[in-house]
Amino acid sequence: MTIAFLRGLALPVLLTALFAGCAQLPPAPGEESAAATPRTFKTFSGQRPGAGMPAGWSALEFGGFKKATSYELVESDGRTVLQASADASASGLMQRVRFDPKQYPLISWSWKVPALIETADNTVGGLEDSPVRVIVAFAGDTSHLPMLERVTFKQFEMLTHRQLPYATLMYIWENRVPTGTVIPSAHTERIKMIVAESGSERVGEWQRVTRNVYEDFRRAFGEEPPAVKWIGIMTDTDNTGLNTRAFYGDITVGRAGGQR
Repeated sequence: MTIAFLRGLALPVLLTALFAGCAQLPPAPGEESAAATPRTFKTFSGQRPGAGMPAGWSALEFGGFKKATSYELVESDGRTVLQASADASASGLMQRVRFDPKQYPLISWSWKVPALIETADNTVGGLEDSPVRVIVAFAGDTSHLPMLERVTFKQFEMLTHRQLPYATLMYIWENRVPTGTVIPSAHTERIKMIVAESGSERVGEWQRVTRNVYEDFRRAFGEEPPAVKWIGIMTDTDNTGLNTRAFYGDITVGRAGGQR
């Protein structure tokens, strides 16, 4: 994961280093009107292959402190998908969206991983890399969070005039940890990783994944989930320093029963 290298820095320095150079952050107050809905969320398959930012998506980068992962729309099996290429790098793409996860609990996507990151281990802070991540960020009231977390949120807002997500779920592909495991971030209680795939059995194959965000949030955080504010993807190898390549298909949001 992309903040391991900042461990031990003073909080204001950590926040400035991690976020001040971001090309795109979750929306500031007043920007929510630009958010998509489950019906208008932009997919990759309806776009033409080629370099450049996919329509509806924005960069989630870490400025000069991290080399950016390369993303490009390519054709695969007759459809347009997103190719990620990481070389000791970490960055992602995100799209603003607003919905109640109790009404729209299902998130589905496809991904393909040609090879695992051999030395990655998301249970160890300094080895938190994954060839694929699907990220769901939540809005919410931070006033009841523990004091240290509230200080982190306040410092971030003062420095950037933006707000951190209230909570974040990251769906990852792990090397060894069993599918379904919830892995707490080593850096904050407000990020939980859920192992959506594990091991090498399905390496090299397109895989379709469906998760219940509502149930996953309740299991990971022990509370009712607030509204989702953005969804993103990220391929990162900054901690292991290795190379990897991965592919993402469309991400869709739907009601129980598969209806959008």
